[in-house]
Amino acid sequence: MIKLIFASLLILSSATVFSAEKVPAPEKSNEEPVTIWFVRHGKTLLNTLDRVQGWADSPLTSDGKRVAEYLGAGLKGVTFDAFYSSDAGRQRETMGIIVRQLGVKHYQLNELSGLREACFGSFEGGFNRDMAAAGARQLGFSGPDVLFSRMKAGTLTVEASMNALASADPSGMTESYQQIKQRTQAALHTIINNALMSHQKNILAISSGTALQIMISDLTDNPQKNKPLPNSAVVKVVYHQGKIEVTEIGTMKYIEAGKKTLLPTR
Repeated sequence: MIKLIFASLLILSSATVFSAEKVPAPEKSNEEPVTIWFVRHGKTLLNTLDRVQGWADSPLTSDGKRVAEYLGAGLKGVTFDAFYSSDAGRQRETMGIIVRQLGVKHYQLNELSGLREACFGSFEGGFNRDMAAAGARQLGFSGPDVLFSRMKAGTLTVEASMNALASADPSGMTESYQQIKQRTQAALHTIINNALMSHQKNILAISSGTALQIMISDLTDNPQKNKPLPNSAVVKVVYHQGKIEVTEIGTMKYIEAGKKTLLPTR
């Protein structure tokens, strides 16, 4: 039965060739900073089943939708000038829920392939614990529990864990840290350059957990960057006068703020 469930899930084509969004030439900086509010998508079916979900895709659960609603309500004080996601359905769905809560009726969703989650190759759709066990063996750990504990503590870098998975994948299809960093940071620079040209101040972008961790991995020294991001958590990136600063990592405060405003009405 479980195989039938996975057969019905949308799988992003493994034959996709990234025309990695080119890192633009520097433009003159606006007087005002550009703030990109990156959000990890809401909780999905595969998340709930503790299955690997990279390029594989699945819809948001009722809980995932509810938390995305809270986030949208918590962001109501921000006026967004542009909206981005990858071509993954779970990212598009999360954006739609947030935008409805924001009261935005007409918007253009800009899709950048660089904002996709990491591709986990032959691990896709399998149990997270099995993938972690393969990565743990590659790193010389005694088992997946050691890998999970170090990830949660932030003592295992996302570079080390991602490269271990890439090396452990017998199909050779799992992306390396460098491949993911190149495409996610290219997408980041595309967003920044578009904002500068169009005089945009606040951008909302939906991506995925590992992809976001890797995107900011060398942009900040904050140790929080190595800790897994909860669903619908916010990573805030600010660009000003040629400098990129990561000001918030994995914050849930906007969800909590929105929850307070919505719960009394339910």
